[in-house]
Amino acid sequence: VFRAFGAPDAKAQGLRLAAIARRQGLVLLVGADPGLARRIRADGVHLPERLARRAGVIRRGHPGWTVTTAAHSLPAARRALAAGADAVVLSPAFPSHSPSAGRALGPVRLAGWVRAGARPAYALGGVSGRTARRLLGTGVIGMAAVEAFF
Repeated sequence: VFRAFGAPDAKAQGLRLAAIARRQGLVLLVGADPGLARRIRADGVHLPERLARRAGVIRRGHPGWTVTTAAHSLPAARRALAAGADAVVLSPAFPSHSPSAGRALGPVRLAGWVRAGARPAYALGGVSGRTARRLLGTGVIGMAAVEAFF
């Protein structure tokens, strides 16, 4: 997910990332900015939980895109999927250094959310080589990480 946050060089950065993603066979989503996603020919968008209700409108306008949303509760995940999101990103899976991270879900609660309808889902937050193994068997379709790369 490319999170440009209004950077003046967002398009240039995004075009570079899009080229890398295409060469590597990766999916590039743009955080909360469908216009930028369109301009850099990204594969879709990732929405914060507060914008999840827009998922269906964005999907209808861009049928080939992938639209994901953040979800920090089971009801939020269900709402996002009902609104048309392709998948939810459940977080924080584990304790995280992110300033916005709340109480960690842990693999047991995360698996419970997935079984209760928060699916398809990715896990984010505190995911690393050490913690990723603990997500096996939870039902998530993938993992997302920030700290694991730094």
